[in-house]
Amino acid sequence: TGGGSVLAAISRSLRSYAEGIGGREQMAIEAFSGALEVIPRTLAENAGLDPVNTIIDLRKAHSEGKSEFGVNVYEGGVANMADSKVFEPSRVVDQAIQSATETAVMILRIDDVISSRASGPMEGGDFDGMGM
Repeated sequence: TGGGSVLAAISRSLRSYAEGIGGREQMAIEAFSGALEVIPRTLAENAGLDPVNTIIDLRKAHSEGKSEFGVNVYEGGVANMADSKVFEPSRVVDQAIQSATETAVMILRIDDVISSRASGPMEGGDFDGMGM
């Protein structure tokens, strides 16, 4: 279904999964979960809806087992996207998640390399005197 319902459902599952994990991994999963809600939040904002209240309503609907609920940009609020005949191609959603994840992993790897270089002295000796 559409209206960000699939992303909201994945986000909810990840938040639930993260509760059983601790430390940095939990924080990373929760951040990823929150990032998935950017699409429904943006849909709400672009439709002139209050994005915070819309996400709250969407989370509530999904917690009640209404996983087909998404952002209804025509009437406002959240609604059953299957009943409204609003669908988004699963390949598009899959590709968007995959591309975003690959990009995030690449950024984290680059950050890790930069952090490890900054935390220790560079190989090759002390450059304070520069040999002078």
